[in-house]
Amino acid sequence: MPPPIAPDPTLGPLQGILSLRQRLDLWRARRRASPGWTATVALILAVVLLPVATTLVLALHAIDDTWWHLASTVLPRVLTETVLLMAGVSVLTLGIGSLTAWIVTMYRFPGHAVVDRLLVLPLAMPTYIIAYAYVDFLDFTGPLQTGLRALTGWSSAADYWFPSVRSTGGAIFVMSSALYPYVYLTARASFVQQSVCVLEVARTLGQTPWGTFRYVALPLAKPALAAGLMLALMETLNDLGAVQHLGVETLSAAIYTTWLQRSSLAGAAQIATVALLLVSGLFWAERALRGGGRVHGTTGRLRAIPFSDLEGWKAVAALAVCGLPVLAGFVVPFAVLASNAANHLSTALEQGFWRAAWNSVVLAALAAAFAVILGMVIAYARRVASNGFTRPAVRMAGLGYALPGTVLALGLLIPLAAIDNSVDALAREWLGVSTGLLLSGTLATLVLAYSIRFLAVAHGTVEAGLERISPNLDAAARTLGETALSALWRVHLPLLLPVLATAALLVFVDAMKELPATLLLRPFNFETLSTHVYALASLEQVEAASVGAVAIVLVGLIPVLLLHKAVADGRAGT
Repeated sequence: MPPPIAPDPTLGPLQGILSLRQRLDLWRARRRASPGWTATVALILAVVLLPVATTLVLALHAIDDTWWHLASTVLPRVLTETVLLMAGVSVLTLGIGSLTAWIVTMYRFPGHAVVDRLLVLPLAMPTYIIAYAYVDFLDFTGPLQTGLRALTGWSSAADYWFPSVRSTGGAIFVMSSALYPYVYLTARASFVQQSVCVLEVARTLGQTPWGTFRYVALPLAKPALAAGLMLALMETLNDLGAVQHLGVETLSAAIYTTWLQRSSLAGAAQIATVALLLVSGLFWAERALRGGGRVHGTTGRLRAIPFSDLEGWKAVAALAVCGLPVLAGFVVPFAVLASNAANHLSTALEQGFWRAAWNSVVLAALAAAFAVILGMVIAYARRVASNGFTRPAVRMAGLGYALPGTVLALGLLIPLAAIDNSVDALAREWLGVSTGLLLSGTLATLVLAYSIRFLAVAHGTVEAGLERISPNLDAAARTLGETALSALWRVHLPLLLPVLATAALLVFVDAMKELPATLLLRPFNFETLSTHVYALASLEQVEAASVGAVAIVLVGLIPVLLLHKAVADGRAGT
């Protein structure tokens, strides 16, 4: 800390400037200490890492031979199915997302603006909802096969061959149709920011448009493609409803069945450990795909993209390439759901729809508020107490998004149940009353699980907003006598209200769609829209489940369209 500066009457008006500089030096020196903010970040990190630690401890301290039984019977099949599913999703999402993003960014053709917006719509549809719609549409009794039999005169399945959607191939198709927008959005953001000069140099050196895309644009976009693919694969690993409905046993489904149907908590924890290892492998693979190089522009002035106009068959081909993913990922499943919902509206509304919708709204709103508060705290802590602990701790606090919902539920339920049992035992001993379940099996557990899982969403949005606020405002507030907390309340929060609202909206919609954690942690007889749809679809009542599915999709459209606008308008200098 710099020594205090003694007043010097000969300096006259310069004394105030020196005093201000002294205060700024003192503020900068204290930033790195801030034990209160550092301790707060440590507490939040401990809560986020609690599910991981619980799962590992439970798996490593199993007292029976569950692991050897799982390793010889369940894990080979489950791990093979999971890897095949993720490999297929990787190929399709990378191909569809990067190609459509390049076409939309670099070319203009009739319908371009409409297709650009439609390509992100599958993000509003959870994978399990798309799976329910496609099974209903492609099954033997569905409208497609029924129409084929009516046209051809076939009378049974023995008369013709039709691919089964309830298979690994069907799951790859369904998941890729729902998840390719992750790659599309990150690739589009990268292509929009790429230097036009680099692309033009490639053309002058003899590269064709396809060669420019393959050898120049794609390598430059590799970090963005890796990030988008990582998100798609984490969603694939987290999925429960779709893979169960399609008959594919992945790690997430195996955790669920081992825990609830086979009553083996230790076995579920050991499978969850394998899932955590796979998540770690995904992070390593993303780092490897990103590579060690960095790409940046050399000028602050970016030229507008010189779009190429497509006409004739080229325009038709571009429209078809960009339209088919929209057709598969949104139009067909939404049309099936909307048709079923219209035909069974009155029946569906009588089956607990309104109660489930109210529960979903309340739960998602609580989770959004709590996650945004935590995201604001850790983002601001990193700003005012940027030291060797808070920087990596804040990054690690976002790991909850990488945890499959089944792993998160397993890792939370055990310690919370232990706390409930301890409190109940003390209350019986000292007060002679039973406290019952205070945490486990309550809405508080669900809100905590959602907050851990979607903290990365809230924190990323808030941090991006904080970075746009000049540090000079912090310094000015502190020199005027404000503490870090009062500066947050009086200076930063009023400036961040739009950002906080955006973060809350994103978490709200994600919480509305979350299924695995909700299934395992919800209180008895508590239904949300996601569990309501899941329960009806499990009973093969897809028609009745369609109303709830349509409601989830319509809510999810709002942030998806806002996100697209941010990406499409994101080129600097334009």
